Amino acid sequence: MNKHTPAFIRLMKHPLKFRLFLLMRLPAAFIAGVRVRELDEQRAVVTIPYKWLSQNPFRSTYFACLSMAAEMSTGALAMAHLYKIHPAVSMLVVKVESAYFKKATDRTAFVCADGGLFRKAIEETIATGEAVTVRAKSVGTNKAGELVAEFWVTWSFKVRK
Repeated sequence: MNKHTPAFIRLMKHPLKFRLFLLMRLPAAFIAGVRVRELDEQRAVVTIPYKWLSQNPFRSTYFACLSMAAEMSTGALAMAHLYKIHPAVSMLVVKVESAYFKKATDRTAFVCADGGLFRKAIEETIATGEAVTVRAKSVGTNKAGELVAEFWVTWSFKVRK
């Protein structure tokens, strides 16, 4: 584990600092209401509300808003393992896949439990100098625990020159 990972987790859990981060770096996620509810080295839980700013004409959460929350659940884990790491490692989304099972008509929570995959990939890219990809899974459920959507976000990691 990166020795700075706990500091990043504390930063992401701080409501004001997290909202400022979103406002400055991801304004669409800020406006849509994306929130990190839980984060540790292995797992992240990110929610997206069903509200006027995140809905589609069919009275459900717009797929792009669901995608934002799913991507953040994977990306927050990756960023936690990369925070202040030396040598610096870049991260980039190279593919997003999704499947939808139920209309998202209330708050949807996305859970990614692939922290170990990110840690191993980052260690590998540092050791080899080669780009490494991780296909992370994020599962979205509604308040009743029903499956709403599944996303697979493929991240590429590479040591910065």
